[in-house]
Amino acid sequence: MEWSACVDEYEKLVIRMTTPRVVIDNAVCPTSTVVKVDSARKHGILLEAVQVLTDLNLSIKKAYVSADGRWFMDVFHVTDLNGNKLTDESVINYIEQSLGSVHYGQPNDFSGSTALELTGTDRIGLLSEVFAVLSDLQCSVADAKVWTHNGRIASLIHVKDSNSGARIEDVQLISVIEARLRNVLKGDNDIRSAKTSVSMAVTHTERRLHQMMFADRDYERKPILESVTTNSPVVVTVQNWVERGYSVVNVQAKDRTKLLFDVVCTLTDMGYIVFHATVNTIGDRGYLEFYIRHQDGTPISSEAERQRVILCLEAAVKRRASEGVRLELSTSDRQGLLADVTRTFRENGLNVTRAEVSTMKETAQNVFYVTDVMGKPADGKIIESVREKIGLSYLRVKELPSLVYHKEGGERDEQAVGMAGTVLLSLGSMVRKNLYNLGLIRSYS
Repeated sequence: MEWSACVDEYEKLVIRMTTPRVVIDNAVCPTSTVVKVDSARKHGILLEAVQVLTDLNLSIKKAYVSADGRWFMDVFHVTDLNGNKLTDESVINYIEQSLGSVHYGQPNDFSGSTALELTGTDRIGLLSEVFAVLSDLQCSVADAKVWTHNGRIASLIHVKDSNSGARIEDVQLISVIEARLRNVLKGDNDIRSAKTSVSMAVTHTERRLHQMMFADRDYERKPILESVTTNSPVVVTVQNWVERGYSVVNVQAKDRTKLLFDVVCTLTDMGYIVFHATVNTIGDRGYLEFYIRHQDGTPISSEAERQRVILCLEAAVKRRASEGVRLELSTSDRQGLLADVTRTFRENGLNVTRAEVSTMKETAQNVFYVTDVMGKPADGKIIESVREKIGLSYLRVKELPSLVYHKEGGERDEQAVGMAGTVLLSLGSMVRKNLYNLGLIRSYS
């Protein structure tokens, strides 16, 4: 055999060894679809696998992870948001193709826009001021995600020139945008820690938000407002298994989509490797256990480090916890729409705790979680008043925190039940919407 032929065969062998093997099985479990992944082990591969599944808004009900030696083996039990097995062939094919490639877990594609990163002290009406500045500078928002936690805010906003629809590359204009947004973030009390920058790095949006809040050290701060979700505690414990050289991390929290992603993302970015893990869901609680080491093979070595891991994981779970009433806005996009909507929220005493903004074919698809100014459940009458001002057919209530209607009795119970049907109808299209965003299908309606 000639040398070139030997090289070709060797390269084929390497590709076969390093390419993940994916099996999707709907028969082995009566309640969920089982996704199995075997591949060569590398740092961050677990995060990439979880990212593929959670970007489709799939719920991971159980999982088993083992990565000793040079091989990585995962088993995920997943459902859609309605708790059903996966039957959509386009979803199944996408999972197989994504997990089966050597370099899966690609970041969001916003190459045609300019990415702005903002961190600072959260306050009532801050988001309306940010969007007002962008509107005034003729910037249209193509996509945005906003998180708040412990009195801090982090946001990744993708903007375009509202006149040309192209990304903003004018250095002077970018400097003006950064300076004006920094002044808004500073306010009267945040002169030092407010930060604005143009992001050049290509990173998964939600992973980047975790990194921004971690760098801002939100985990060390105390909450300013009373949380709506204080009745659902997050419990994190860390112990060393000396005989085996592992640190064992246990996380208990209310189950939700992307819970596993948030925890694995934080462990990965803190420099830990997950060698074994189990995930289980009982009722509405998620139970996650991880056996970790540093990249040099050592476990957690001090009490200070142990406490830091606990604080960081608690923060990672709580950043995305759904606080307040979920409002969904769907209407034709226009210049200044976000500034007008968030100003209406502010003028009616509603505080935005989390937001997701996207634009598809000139239609704005936005989600806002709102509370009152004290961080408590917003009054239903105020919500309805805001809906009337923005448009009842455009702004809809999709989710109410349990504290709202348990506290106020039957009237809220009826309201919540009436909304339940709308929620279920909207969930069915969410996976297909994600596939549409990825360019894999032409329509998600």
